[in-house]
Amino acid sequence: QVQLVEFGGGSVQPGGSLRLSCAASGFTFSRGRMNWYRQAPGKERELVAAISSAGGSINYADSVKGRFTISRDNAKNTVYLQMNSLKPEDTAVYYCNAALWTGSRWNDGYWGQGTQVTVSS
Repeated sequence: QVQLVEFGGGSVQPGGSLRLSCAASGFTFSRGRMNWYRQAPGKERELVAAISSAGGSINYADSVKGRFTISRDNAKNTVYLQMNSLKPEDTAVYYCNAALWTGSRWNDGYWGQGTQVTVSS
């Protein structure tokens, strides 16, 4: 069964950094597209970063481009989100998401439990 578990959330001051990790199991990690989403209270869940199975294609939301870096280590079945120059607007619950190929379509319905990131003075 697909399982995604996030680690690394916490509280930091503006300008600080955090590194989130997502440990994956239950599927062939190297064949899944991995995504990081976030959701702040009262706001829609938004995609912040995405990385293809081999790591060759990466996309970021405009709001985090230049500050966040998504990466993956397929040997460790782990995807990371390095967050630098954090802003209060980055405060949210961050979720790891996996998109898996079923043979006919991508199934992106796999989610971690989320980890809280709080940026405040």
